[in-house]
Amino acid sequence: MVRYQYAGSGFRDWQRRAGEFDREFLLRLYRSMLRIRIIEEEIEKRYHEDQMKTPIHLAIGQEATSVGCCAALTDDDLLYSSHRTHGNYLAKGGDLNAMLCEMFCRVNGCAGSRGGSMHLIDKKVGMAGTSAIVGGAVPIATGAALATKMQGLDRVCVVFLGEAGVEEGVTSESLNFAALKQLPVIYFCENNFYSVQSPLATRQHPDRVIWKWAASYGMPSRLVDGTNVLAVYEVAKEAVERARRGGGPTFIEAPVYRFRAHGGAGDDSKTGYRDVVEREAWEQVCPIKTYHEFLRNAGLLDVRTHERMQREILDETLAAFEFAVNSPNPEEADLYRNVYSA
Repeated sequence: MVRYQYAGSGFRDWQRRAGEFDREFLLRLYRSMLRIRIIEEEIEKRYHEDQMKTPIHLAIGQEATSVGCCAALTDDDLLYSSHRTHGNYLAKGGDLNAMLCEMFCRVNGCAGSRGGSMHLIDKKVGMAGTSAIVGGAVPIATGAALATKMQGLDRVCVVFLGEAGVEEGVTSESLNFAALKQLPVIYFCENNFYSVQSPLATRQHPDRVIWKWAASYGMPSRLVDGTNVLAVYEVAKEAVERARRGGGPTFIEAPVYRFRAHGGAGDDSKTGYRDVVEREAWEQVCPIKTYHEFLRNAGLLDVRTHERMQREILDETLAAFEFAVNSPNPEEADLYRNVYSA
């Protein structure tokens, strides 16, 4: 049974607007999405070797949300995320070597081998941290936004959450507080319709529309096509500019579809978790595929440039894996570092 159908319009109305954007900017968005895809496919390809001692949650199919949103941010802006971390981390500029070292539990991982795939951080670029707890990063980002406002900093805080995150009480509390205090925070909900084992329909009432629910807390709330990186960028840019002006929080809902299982490598459609036909239909509106077609039709991306991008990204990816595999393991003494007791 096909439960969830694509309801967006893709790039149908965007071709005439291609000239509004700088070519290098448009290609940078494409390269960033392609880079996330190639890196994650290499992670998936190697995961069965059991050398990455961490659970993984791939974002294959969701690249446009990470890239479009992060394109509107600066390195000083803070980004928080949930368990599906790779796309957010890489789009924000997180160090690939440090990410893979973390996944291989090496001492020079971005969290010192303590966190794995679900706990990525790179303060140099404003990747403030991630939480494996559903909705766990939402109040942290809200608190960071409160600190930002109290200190008078020119900074915006963004937190990514899934549709299951809006089922947590702390999300309601955070939205209410952020609206009350007019905090510079953006709640970005990637609605991919499925949690670990259950579809959205078994968890939320059919009359509950997430972005409208969020608007009831007294903040601007937008629905955007999560497969269209330019649409995501424009909505995120508007929200960021509003927050910088002191206009308070924004909630963004982006319907999107992950092509792989909730966790681990491979697809889970044939288990009955979801219909294979549904996944195949969403693959036709793959954010990378449709954006590639948009760029090609606009005469902005030729075959040679595309092939060069792929080679460069793959070379970088393979080199990063080599670096991670050959990095040192933690030692016993590392157990006692960053441990505090009263």
